[in-house]
This record gives sequence, C-alpha cells and structure tokens, in this order.
Amino acid sequence: MADKWDGPCWFIPGPTWLTPAVLEGLAQSTMTHRSPEFKVVMAELHGRLRHSFALSPTTIEKGQQSHEGEDGYSVVVVSGSGTAAMEMIIANRFDFEDKVLVPTNGKFGERVAQICNNFTQVTHLKGEWGREFDLDEIDTMLSSKQFNAIAICHNETSSGITQDAEEIGKIANKHGVSYILDGITSVGGLPVHPDSWNAEAVVVGGQKCTAGPSGISAVAISESYVQKMIENREKNETLPIYYLDLVQALKKAADDQTPWTPAINLCTGWVAALREQDEEGIENRWERCEMLAKGVRSLFTEIGFELFADEKQRSNTVTAILYPEPEWGEKWRRWMAIEKNTHIIGGQDHVKGRIFRVGSMGVTSREEMIEGCKRMIEGFKHFGMKIPKIDVESHFR
Repeated sequence: MADKWDGPCWFIPGPTWLTPAVLEGLAQSTMTHRSPEFKVVMAELHGRLRHSFALSPTTIEKGQQSHEGEDGYSVVVVSGSGTAAMEMIIANRFDFEDKVLVPTNGKFGERVAQICNNFTQVTHLKGEWGREFDLDEIDTMLSSKQFNAIAICHNETSSGITQDAEEIGKIANKHGVSYILDGITSVGGLPVHPDSWNAEAVVVGGQKCTAGPSGISAVAISESYVQKMIENREKNETLPIYYLDLVQALKKAADDQTPWTPAINLCTGWVAALREQDEEGIENRWERCEMLAKGVRSLFTEIGFELFADEKQRSNTVTAILYPEPEWGEKWRRWMAIEKNTHIIGGQDHVKGRIFRVGSMGVTSREEMIEGCKRMIEGFKHFGMKIPKIDVESHFR
C-alpha cells in the first residue's frame, strides 16, 4: 500500500469500505439458491464466519456441516441487517412470560431493549450514554432470581464505549441466566469469545467490522440456546415469527442452504470480505483496530479535545469526541465531506451536535487514518481553532 493516502477518507462506523474484491464478489453471476454452486458459497460463508466469532475452526467445504463446531456453537446467516438478526435471536428464544434485563448506555442498547419489549417482559436499566455499567447493580438485580436473561449491546457505537462483556458473562453464569450479546459492531473488530463468556447467542452485521456488504448478518448460537428455543417452540405453538424462524434456518444451514430465498449476491460479497479477513488474520485485525483507535484518542487528546466515553472502556472500533465548539461542529463535519472528501458521523438523539465519531473498523488502514486526521485538523483550523504544529504520524506507530 502507498505511504500516502490520496483518496476519500471514510470513517463512518458502518457501512465500511468495500474493497475491489468484495465489489467483484457482489457482481457474481446469478445463481439459484438451491443449486450446488450456492451451497459452495454458503459452506464457505459459514466456515469463515466462525473465524469472525472466534469459534472453533471448521471446514469451508460443502456438505461437511461447516456451520457447526466442536464448541457446540452453530452459525446461521440472516438475510437482513443486524437488527433483523437480533430480533430473530429474541423472538425464537423467549416468550411474553420471560423476564429480560437490558442495561444500556447508548442508542443501540436501547434498541435491544425495544426489541425485547416486543417479545418479553423487559426491565430496561437505562444508564447515561458513554458511562460504564454498574456491574454491582447488575449482579444484585440478577441475584434476585427474577430474570431469565440479560441482553446487552457489546460495542455501543453511538457513544463509543465497549462493555465488559466477559465480566457480565461471569455474572450471568453465576446466577444461571441466559446471556445474549449484540455484537453487531464488535465481532470481527474486537475480541469476542462466545464460549468462554458463556454467551447463548451473539449477532454480527456484515457491513461493520467484517467489511462486508450491508443488509446481511449472522448469529452464533450455543447448544443451550437451541435446546431452550425448541422447548419454547413446544410450549408455544403459535409464535409471532415466520421469515425469521430460526428452527427452520438451522435445519437448512445443515444443508448449506437458507429456508427462504437469501440475498445471494450479498452472500458472495461477504465471502470475499471474509477471505480478506482471514488473510489478514482475525487477531491481527483486532490489533489494527486497536492501534488506529488508540492513535485517534492520543492525537485528539493532545490537541485538547475531550473524549466522550469512560476512559477504561473506550471502543477500538469507533471513537466519540466532543466538539470543541458545538455551534459550528456540524458545519465543520459537512464542510469536511464537501471540501475534504472526508466522512465522519455526528451524534444521535440528545448528543446530536455535541459529538462526532471516528470509525476505525473494517479495512481502514493506518495511511487512511493519518491522512484523514490531517484533513480534520485542517478543517478545525479553517473554522478558527488555534492548533499548534503536531506530528500526526507519531500517534500511529
């Protein structure tokens, strides 16, 4: 790769850059979803997704149960965004008698709570955006034995914080409750370990850390999840699901298929993205995302900016930064897109106009991030900020 980046800079925390190989994958010739050719695609997709989820390795060969592994987890592809996959996980596993605790500190955790509210009895433990969960409070609430499960958004891109998923898993296991993880923006970019964390189910979105296309997602589910899902199905003959029926999806996955017509070209595009992920190595990708995020945090802190999320749990796939001058912050962001071809996203809901967010997921390179940070500094100077000369490269070594 060239030492200097001279193209657009894209720091949106999903959808991320699609590489030429992924675009070529999306442009594959039409095939039927019941053909041997498509079974080859699905087998590889299942096998490589297991790497994304850091599950036990398996084959990528057709007809070899590539979706399953020795750890007891199965992977299922969903023709829909991560939100559809999260709904699938909740709707198939629980019913209206189940009580689910959902602690939140951002927009997407609140979405998890909203999904759960449609299918279960939810206790929404609504915290301040960007502030870490009170694990003692969660421990105390789960110790009451009134909850069947806890569900969290692992990596909260709206506020730039990553939850202590491992510790929450230990608490859930201690109290015998199911642990559900929205890993839409963490799987593939951050260490996620469903097995050792005792997570019954984990969700990933294609267009986030795995740098695949939008509109496709996947779930990883444990043997315990499958057993309880089947028990729920036997208890409730009429569930409010059809297209997102995970029992049918799991049966078809065993034959390298999907129950309904899938997003065929999104599957071929995602396979191409996962090949690049595996060529880089999943742990190397985690390390690159961490290096980029640490560089962004270090650089902007040196300049004098304040970071939004709690220090010990700042995300390595997106950094939330407070605007130095909120009255022109959003003007700066729009100016950056038009004048500098550099794309950054702003805040949501009550933090709109207060923060901007710099993504460091997918295939974002060191060269792109360095050039983008230089352009951002130029933009801030354009709006009147006094910024001393700074060695941007030194923050990304």
